[in-house]
Amino acid sequence: MDEPNGPYAVELRDLTKTFLGRGGGQLVTAVDHVSLQIGQGEFFTLLGPSGCGKTTTLRMIAGFELPTAGDLLIQGRAMTNVPPNGRPVNTVFQNYALFPHMTVADNVAFGLRVKRVSKAEREQRVQEALALVQLSDLRQRRPAQLSGGQQQRVALARAIVNQPQVLLLDEPLGALDLKLRKEMQLELKHLQAHLGITFIYVTHDQEEALTMSDRIAVMQQGVVQQAADPVTIYEHPVNRFVADFIGESNFLAARVAGTTNGRTEVDLLHGAWRLPVLLNGHGAASQPALTITVRPEKVLLRPLTELLNGAMAGSKLYHAQGVVQEAVYIGTDTRYQVALPTGESLVVRAPNMRQRGHDYKVGDAVQVAVYEEDLRPLWG
Repeated sequence: MDEPNGPYAVELRDLTKTFLGRGGGQLVTAVDHVSLQIGQGEFFTLLGPSGCGKTTTLRMIAGFELPTAGDLLIQGRAMTNVPPNGRPVNTVFQNYALFPHMTVADNVAFGLRVKRVSKAEREQRVQEALALVQLSDLRQRRPAQLSGGQQQRVALARAIVNQPQVLLLDEPLGALDLKLRKEMQLELKHLQAHLGITFIYVTHDQEEALTMSDRIAVMQQGVVQQAADPVTIYEHPVNRFVADFIGESNFLAARVAGTTNGRTEVDLLHGAWRLPVLLNGHGAASQPALTITVRPEKVLLRPLTELLNGAMAGSKLYHAQGVVQEAVYIGTDTRYQVALPTGESLVVRAPNMRQRGHDYKVGDAVQVAVYEEDLRPLWG
């Protein structure tokens, strides 16, 4: 992302949060020296498994939790000790927290009433917010008369009607069914683009994060493992955790073989494949732990009788024989597990296209192949 002309929308500097463990025992570090710079108008996602610190980070930005250490800036202003109602942010929660006895319009207007906004301005802003989330015709209904998706839109309208500079969203789609969740992902992205404000979104759903985000911070045990755009996160994970958490990955043990003509090379599949890699600061002499990862959809699967060659210009194609151990049809594609002679196995995802021409069964002898650029080294 380009450098902002003004201050970042949100900046975290070594933000840390510790809690006392159960029974007042050992301190537990929920967020561990997190530093992030979130740009103006960015859709930024905190992604990770349960307990990784993503919601605690969001709550510190909102002001619901005070950091143990570190600094928090919003629009360039120090906010570490500012109460929630003094921050230019609003939060949308997973449970929506709607008032059941109020109409849709009254729910949306509630914050404006608290701020003593005039009736005329309040009505205009409520109308605009409801139009944005396509609920103008339901303004007199109560939450119990709405679907889950409609309730979620009310919660969004109630947040944006206050015209926050940053909108915080804590797994707001978690209570919806899969089909509605996918629809709302696109609606949220369109809404954010229309409003032009910064969204900071918390989720454990990898596909959700990849679909909506400009950038993603992947967290584990309170630490940001990688922060980058979705393509970089998926195609160039920095470590095994990121590669394994974002989608599905194959991992192959590798051994540094040495340097030839100035290039460091590693052996895979007990030396059957020799791959040149960039050291990225790791010395070949120390032979650091190294794993090669490849995404299942990048692995080609072909009959033994088919001739494979490097069809892509300038790209080497590595191939090996194997036996299909498992074949699972999952609609858009079929997931195969192929056992290799070395005792390792590869997961392959092949699209279910009519023109593909091959359907493999358990026990079939096949060949797998991977282009050199799809084999990614993971150090450490």
